[in-house]
Amino acid sequence: MDAVRPLLLVLTAVASLVVPVTVAVPTGAAGAAGPAAVVSTSPPTVTGDPVFGQPLRADPGTWDPADVTPAYRWLRDGQPVRGARERTYRPRLADLGHRLSVRVVATSADGSRGTAESARTTRVRRAELVNRRPPSVSGDARFGRTLTARPGRWSTTPTRLTHEWLRGRTPIAGATGERHEVAPDDVGRRLRVRVTASAPGYRPSTAVSDAVLGQHRLDVRRTVTYTVRTRGRITASLAEFRRQAQETFTDPRGWRGRGVRFRPVADGGSFTLVLAEASTVPSFSSACSVEWSCRVGRYVIINQTRWRTASPAWNRSRLSRRDYRHMVVNHETGHWLGRGHASCPRPGALAPVMMQQSKGTGGCRFNPWPTESELR
Repeated sequence: MDAVRPLLLVLTAVASLVVPVTVAVPTGAAGAAGPAAVVSTSPPTVTGDPVFGQPLRADPGTWDPADVTPAYRWLRDGQPVRGARERTYRPRLADLGHRLSVRVVATSADGSRGTAESARTTRVRRAELVNRRPPSVSGDARFGRTLTARPGRWSTTPTRLTHEWLRGRTPIAGATGERHEVAPDDVGRRLRVRVTASAPGYRPSTAVSDAVLGQHRLDVRRTVTYTVRTRGRITASLAEFRRQAQETFTDPRGWRGRGVRFRPVADGGSFTLVLAEASTVPSFSSACSVEWSCRVGRYVIINQTRWRTASPAWNRSRLSRRDYRHMVVNHETGHWLGRGHASCPRPGALAPVMMQQSKGTGGCRFNPWPTESELR
């Protein structure tokens, strides 16, 4: 039973009498003190780096009273993030560029609550996309064959890959696909592929494969030697003639593609490559003409006029003089290798290099290099 304390509440006047009345009031009634407040004594904090996909962890801070149950609500620029009510939070795509904080609601044993918020993080950044295993190149690195880029392995699966093929350390113009056909300029050079991987929430990352060596279509099966000579009055550059003839011989598109290696020597050799004044060409054989180049025995004879100006048929097609020089060296050397004249296989096809293209192509397309069938 509650204790009783005297309290004068009412003075009642009855017939000129004043009578005091005392009422007992329980000490636990409405006049008693309510539940104690819950107060933050040190604010919540967020630990971890604000990076996409990386965990952030909330610390509730300290409270008075100390025995409280915390509840968490993550905020993006001060606004609640839908569904983010755990102590740990991994930043999402929508968080990129924004600041995060956590709101803690602490509840005491008697149901009282207090609220406090952490300081905001720095802006959420994109994560690093880490290459775990470098890209690689598969396939046969011979001229005319196709190489394929393998992406390697990354810390997360990329959603987009871009490719850039390198010759040495230099990007190859236009070679930006997953596959690359080995080109003439690739032969003898180290080929790599640079792969750039991208994924949502990550910064693009680049890795480069190990190199493969570009090779000729066939390994060397036969080595022939040759000397360079002149006949008559030469007005063309002999140094240029030597250099360009050897470029034709070493080009993967030429007879080197049949396994024949050509090596210049000072004297002798397997054959003689002659730059001849036009008027002297018939001196090698009555079958030769002042108009065209010729081959007689060991002599591969290039008509200086044709070397300097190409032929009327070639020029009418607006083709380059350099390609004509490739063609005429390949054609006359082809005769020395034992090949006869060829004709156009069908309209629109590449002309065989052993066709007399200086005179025309009979419906074929001009072509300075041996065709696939001629290299077999």
